[in-house]
Amino acid sequence: MSPAAVLRSEWIKVRSVRSSFGSLLAVLVVALGMNLLLYVSVGGPEPDGKGDPVFRALFHTNFAQIAAIAFGATAVSSEYLNGALRNSLAAVPRRGLFYAAKAAIVAGAALAVGTVASFAAFFAGQAFAGEYAIGIGEPGALRGCFGAGILLALMALLAFGLTFLLRSAVGALSILVPALLMLPFVIGDVSAGLADYLPDRAGGAILYQTPPGGLGPWTGLGVAALWAAAALLAGWWAVRRRDA
Repeated sequence: MSPAAVLRSEWIKVRSVRSSFGSLLAVLVVALGMNLLLYVSVGGPEPDGKGDPVFRALFHTNFAQIAAIAFGATAVSSEYLNGALRNSLAAVPRRGLFYAAKAAIVAGAALAVGTVASFAAFFAGQAFAGEYAIGIGEPGALRGCFGAGILLALMALLAFGLTFLLRSAVGALSILVPALLMLPFVIGDVSAGLADYLPDRAGGAILYQTPPGGLGPWTGLGVAALWAAAALLAGWWAVRRRDA
């Protein structure tokens, strides 16, 4: 099969498997829903206008990351149901092509939906922000919206690689979700500098006008990309070395 045909087949898988397509749509629903809920109900994550203005507007990304992780995990876990991976590798014997095409579709879909979700949630939230509303021309706002889409794609790839390594979406989610929700606070109590290099904290620097940690916006996103690359390499090792 040609690379174009493999990419098309992988997109059909994502679109036709209810769990993966549903979790992809959840990125948009969670981002838009959480931002509207926060702004309509209490005026925003910090209704008194304190804190970083760009982070207030993009606070929804913290919740959308969970949906992005679920998408990356479920897009892979379907391969381990009823011997689907054997069929996939029978159709595409070149494992490198199969793995790269699947990763490209997951990354592209998460990037597209994540970017749309970030801009939609930004504008929807600011419509209800009142006197504390900011425009897309606010320093760091445009960068933050695009960066949020990239961050969500990286989180999906992190789950993608880990799920291939563990052969289980449940296993990957049971590691990544607690790590995102609790590990930064646990490590931060011991060493705040070390916590800044965790994937969500590092990548989250792109969501600020002035990041609070020691990493700049693009540097932090680069650190998150290294985490995703490490997970992808681990997943590729599993696909290459193990039997289907």
